Amino acid sequence: MAATPRFRNDADAASDSGSLPDPASADRKHPVDETLPPLKMFTSGLQHVAAMYAGVVAPPMIVGPAVGLTAKETAFLMGASLFTAGIATLLQTLGFWRIGARLPFVNGVSFAGVTPMVAIGKDRGHDGIAVIFGAIIVAGLLGFLLAPYFCKLVRFFPPVVTGTVITLIGVSLLPVAFTWAQGGSAKAADYGSTTNITMAAVTLVIVLALRKLLRGFLQQIAILLGLIVGTLIAIPVGITDFGAIKDADLIGFPTPFHFGAPQFEIAAIVSMSIVMLVCMTESTADMLALGRIVDRPADERTIEGGLRADTLGSAISPLFNGFMCSAFAQNIGLVAMTKVRSRFVVAAGGGILIVLGLVPAAASVIALVPLPVLGGAGIVLFGSVAASGIQTLATAALEKGENALIVAAAVGVGLIPIAAPEFYHSFPKDLLVVLDSGISTGCVVAIVLNLAFNHLGKKPDPQPSEREQSPAPADPVAAP
Repeated sequence: MAATPRFRNDADAASDSGSLPDPASADRKHPVDETLPPLKMFTSGLQHVAAMYAGVVAPPMIVGPAVGLTAKETAFLMGASLFTAGIATLLQTLGFWRIGARLPFVNGVSFAGVTPMVAIGKDRGHDGIAVIFGAIIVAGLLGFLLAPYFCKLVRFFPPVVTGTVITLIGVSLLPVAFTWAQGGSAKAADYGSTTNITMAAVTLVIVLALRKLLRGFLQQIAILLGLIVGTLIAIPVGITDFGAIKDADLIGFPTPFHFGAPQFEIAAIVSMSIVMLVCMTESTADMLALGRIVDRPADERTIEGGLRADTLGSAISPLFNGFMCSAFAQNIGLVAMTKVRSRFVVAAGGGILIVLGLVPAAASVIALVPLPVLGGAGIVLFGSVAASGIQTLATAALEKGENALIVAAAVGVGLIPIAAPEFYHSFPKDLLVVLDSGISTGCVVAIVLNLAFNHLGKKPDPQPSEREQSPAPADPVAAP
C-alpha cells in the first residue's frame, strides 16, 4: 500500500540541514503554506474582512461614547482598531521567531474586554482611555511572558474538551448574528422590524443558493458575493446608510498616543489581566479548532506562538490607540466553509485591515453592508463553527467513561449566559468578565471535569486518534 503523502510546512524547511532536497522525493507543501493567485488571494482575504468587520468596530463604538468621547473621536478609535487588528493578524499568520501560530487565524478587538473597559473609563474622557490603554499594555506583556507556560495546557484539551468548546464558540456567536439580523441596536426604532429580518433571511437564502449553484473559486467566496448582493438589494429597501462615506476622510493615520500617554492604575491592570487570561483560554481553544479544520493539529509550539502573537499584538495596540486583540472565531467558520486553508489569504486580509485603518474612506465602503445583511450571512458562518465542534465530538468516544457527562455539564453551563443573560447579575463585576462568557465558563468546566474523570486517579483511555496511530499487535492471542 502506498504511503500517505506528508505535507511539508515552513517550520520543517526552517529546521532542515543545509543539504538540498531531492526534487523527486520532496514533500508537498501543506495547503496552509500555499500561496494563491493574486486575485483569489485578495477576494478571499476581503471575504475574511467582511466577516469580521462589524466585530472589530463594535467595541470602540460601545466604549467611545461610554467614556465620554465625541462621535469624531469614536470614529478615530474605530479606524485605529482596524489598523491594529491588521497588525495582529499579520503577526499571527506570517509571524517571526517564535511569534505567530502561522495558521489562517484572524485577530481583532476582543469583546471580552468591553464591559471592564467601560467600567474603567466611564465618563472620564481622555483620562479614561489613557488608563484603559495602560492596563492593556501591562496585561499584554504579562500574557506574553506566560505564553510558554500556558501552552502546556494543550494536553488537557482532548476532543471531548475541544469539541465542546468549539460547539460553544459557534452557539455563543449565533446570538450576535441574530442581533445583527434585527438591526444591531435595541434602541433603534426599526430594531427587529419585518424589513430587517426579511433582509437577513434573503441574504441567508442567497448565500445558501450560491454555495449550491456555484463551483470552484466562486463557491469559495459565496459569503462575500452574498454580502454584495444583499447590500445591493438593501439599497432600494432603504436600510443602507451612505452617511459614513460622506463624512469619511481620505487619509487618517492613527497618531500614536492620540489621547495622551498611557496611565497605570492597579485596579484597571488587574481587571484587564483577567480579561487577558480569558482571551488566552479562548484563543487556545480556537487554535485547536482551526488546527483540526485545516488538518494541521495545533501542538504546544503552535499554541505558544499563537498566544505570543495575541499578547504582543495586544501590548502594541494601545500605541496606535487600539484595544486588546484576540482570535475571531467567526473566521474559523469561514475557513471551514470555504475550505481555503492558506494563511497567506488571511495575511492579505490583515493587509486590507491596515489599509482600511489608514484610509477611512475605504473603511466606510465596507461599512455600507447593513447589519441585517451581515446577520443573515453570520448565521451560516457561526453555525459552521458549531457544526465543526459537533464533528469533533463525534471522535471523542462519548460512549467511554463519563465523556458524555462532561459534554452535558460543560454545554449546560456554557449556555447560561446565552439563555439567561441576567443569571449572574448579583455577582461581583470582576467575576462577570469570566461568567458572562459562555465560552470561558464552558471551557473551564470541560477542563476540570476531564481532569476529574479522565486524569485523576486513573490513566485516561486513549482517544480514537491515538488508537488509530498505535500499531496493532502481531499476535492478538499473545497480546496482553
